[in-house]
Amino acid sequence: MSLLGCLLGGAVGDGLGAPIEFSSIDVILRQYGPSGVVDLPQLEITDDTQMVLFTMEGLLLARRHGVDPLLTVRAAYARWLHTQGGPPVADDGWLMSDQRLHSRRAPGHTCLTALRHNGKNNSKGCGGVMRAAPVAVWSNDVREVFTLAVGTAKMTHHHPSGYLSAGVLAVIVRALLSGADLASAVAAARAELVRWDGHEEQTSLLDKVMGLGPLTPEEIESELGGGWVGEEALAIGLHAALVAPDFATAVRLAVNHSGDSDSTGSICGNILGARDGVAVIPQEWLSVLELRDVVERLALSW
Repeated sequence: MSLLGCLLGGAVGDGLGAPIEFSSIDVILRQYGPSGVVDLPQLEITDDTQMVLFTMEGLLLARRHGVDPLLTVRAAYARWLHTQGGPPVADDGWLMSDQRLHSRRAPGHTCLTALRHNGKNNSKGCGGVMRAAPVAVWSNDVREVFTLAVGTAKMTHHHPSGYLSAGVLAVIVRALLSGADLASAVAAARAELVRWDGHEEQTSLLDKVMGLGPLTPEEIESELGGGWVGEEALAIGLHAALVAPDFATAVRLAVNHSGDSDSTGSICGNILGARDGVAVIPQEWLSVLELRDVVERLALSW
């Protein structure tokens, strides 16, 4: 039950999946061997963890100043956009001054476009859910957490599966931080999910995940998709967390498939890190995790 575990776990999953994000399972197995990616000499984060950090920064500023968190998170995303080549903005936080965060790590086209132009789209890409875990700490009220996570995701993704998946993940993490087991956490999230219009696609896949046994990488793609969209990314990360016996096995399962490996690995790491804490994350991964100091600073600031 740990915010620090949640954010570090997500960053580790992100880093393990990063090199294979756009690779098919056949390519992964040829390049890394029959078990796929098992370890890496350096875990370099992607835009997923960058946006998690800016989400957390926005929430911290909202709490500090007693203002609407949607306002401060939106401003934080504008700062992230600047680090990716976007227009200059006021530096009201801490992260934008860290030059390490100005590296472009395959930022999502939808996130970039939506934040630049503030326009509507029908995207259900996973860019909304992959950054939602920090919202879990905003409130002890499950409904408030779900609604806020939806609001942050809607800043870039306007299809229900793109923003409702964010609400589901945030509530799962909230429940785990409160001591619930994973099945109960999913049930709490589902109870909120079905109150929303357009929930059917997300609800159907969520229910399917809860009834599955362990899947092979090929079965992950055929049963749950590639993780490029919100409901699929959540499903793959959650599946790995449900069926694997330990953190390392779960994250490896979450990334070794033909799909959005960094996002699915990040979601899996968020879930298990929140439930089990930092101690379950292999020290050899933490020791080579990029920006570990920044992740720890933000988590411990809450």
